[in-house]
Amino acid sequence: MKTQTLKITMTLTALLAAVPAGAQSPDQAAQAAKERAAAAADAAAQAQTIYADHYPEIAAAQRSAEMVYAARAYSADQGFGSAAQRASDDAAREKERASRDREREGSYYEQGQSALDAGRWDRAVASFDRVIDMKSAKTDAALYWKAYAQNKQGQRTESLATIDMLSKDYPKSRYLGDAKALEVEVKQNSGQGVDPKSESDEELKLLALSSLQNSEEAIPIVQKVLQGTGSPRLKARALFVLAQSNSPKARDVLVNVAKGGSNPDLQMKAVQYLGIHGGPESRAALADIYASSSDVDLKKRILSAFMVGGDKDRLLKAAQSEQNAELRATAVQQLGVMNANEELWSLYQKESTIEVKKQVIRAMFVGGNVTRLTEIAKTDSSPELRLLAVRNLGVMGSKRTGDTLVEIYATDKDPEVKKAVINGLFVGGNAEGLVALARKEQDPAMKKEIVSRLSNMRTKVATDYLIELLNK
Repeated sequence: MKTQTLKITMTLTALLAAVPAGAQSPDQAAQAAKERAAAAADAAAQAQTIYADHYPEIAAAQRSAEMVYAARAYSADQGFGSAAQRASDDAAREKERASRDREREGSYYEQGQSALDAGRWDRAVASFDRVIDMKSAKTDAALYWKAYAQNKQGQRTESLATIDMLSKDYPKSRYLGDAKALEVEVKQNSGQGVDPKSESDEELKLLALSSLQNSEEAIPIVQKVLQGTGSPRLKARALFVLAQSNSPKARDVLVNVAKGGSNPDLQMKAVQYLGIHGGPESRAALADIYASSSDVDLKKRILSAFMVGGDKDRLLKAAQSEQNAELRATAVQQLGVMNANEELWSLYQKESTIEVKKQVIRAMFVGGNVTRLTEIAKTDSSPELRLLAVRNLGVMGSKRTGDTLVEIYATDKDPEVKKAVINGLFVGGNAEGLVALARKEQDPAMKKEIVSRLSNMRTKVATDYLIELLNK
């Protein structure tokens, strides 16, 4: 494993070192750029394989992948490639960087929330500080919960300062209502130490809420909890009580929170509960919220709620008509989770965009739709889509997909599709299929590709064939 990583790193380092210092003709520069791009792509593919197969060595593989970007950036600085290509590469890098930042932000925020639930106030503050330092979409939320944790530690002055920062820097934040309530509580408690009974009091409230979930009289009490300064766990339990209730009034309160009548954390939780516990009326309310909102994250949560509620029609509508590509992809993915095979096939046939069709193929894979993936792999006019279908069939790894892959190898003329078949059979442990291909293959390069895979398979079928080759 370490040797593989070292080879990739050396390859990428060589890409940088190989850039000539002197002047080159345009043709020489273009050819050199192509060679480096090909080598970088090959190294990146190897790094991805290492990532998947050797998680403990992930850091080394990630460093290798980052060097690919460094090589490309260096080439761009030297003037290689077209301006359009450089702009495209820059945009791709920026998109990838933004995606990584969102993931880090979400991870730190979730760590902070978990620390709050566990009463680890110092850890919560540290996690929320990381979010605040990133100055991202969740900074105002992190400031509120940091102030909450500081108050729990008895750091009243620090908590008030954090609330003041939230008010000044984010005057339109939806956490300001909660922050003002917290500010009143902090000021009332100023000069007092940490109350050792506070945690046990909250535990008692959690128990009390659980016992009131079918009581009409509990709804005003639950609303008071939602508007107060309780922990995320306490407020989530209050929403759960509303979701469990059969009362129309309780549903109205839950829908109001889902519409944005509270902070974003509770809004997302309310949408989730409406999907899990709600009926047709709740899903209709979610559809109204979806239509009126421009918040992509909220819309994703609603699409997930449709999936939980078994609402294929609304997901299909979003997949067909949503203008935001990210949301269309999410709707397609949720259809895959629901095994909505016919809906996905209908969508695939009507769709003209390659990228959306790719999402449908991935959703078919999630839904285990071997029949339609096979049809795409065998008959689609796009080599790119056939290739993706073959790769997904390979990952499925069943006897049925193995036989299908062997058939595709015999009929498809695209070398990349053939290589995908070979890799798919290898991933599925189908040594019999690979040996069958090797016996018939006349192309030396392709046969070498097959034998290379067989040499890494510890099965009797693979070993017997390799011995047979050696005895020839």
